[in-house]
Amino acid sequence: MKRFNRNIENFICEHCGAEVSGNGYTNHCPHCLYSKHVDINPGDRAAECGGLMEPIDIEQKDGKFIIVHRCQKCGFVRKNKMQENDDFNTILKISRNKVNRLKS
Repeated sequence: MKRFNRNIENFICEHCGAEVSGNGYTNHCPHCLYSKHVDINPGDRAAECGGLMEPIDIEQKDGKFIIVHRCQKCGFVRKNKMQENDDFNTILKISRNKVNRLKS
């Protein structure tokens, strides 16, 4: 059973260097959409990996966008909902990259 632990944390994105203000549900940088592998269950900060989680895919569920992240260090994959302040151009870029990969 997964449990969610709300942590209000500000951070500097290790991928693009943006300063991010957390709200307790912030899981990734709203600019580049990268995350960090710090949780086993959302918000628990129990993962020892600490690798960068690259946004590799965008899915849609019930009309909402879901960001698929893969850890660059260990390969762990996790899905996260797009947030209101996420850069939609970055969402589109990731989607286009997927389409281009499928065409190749």
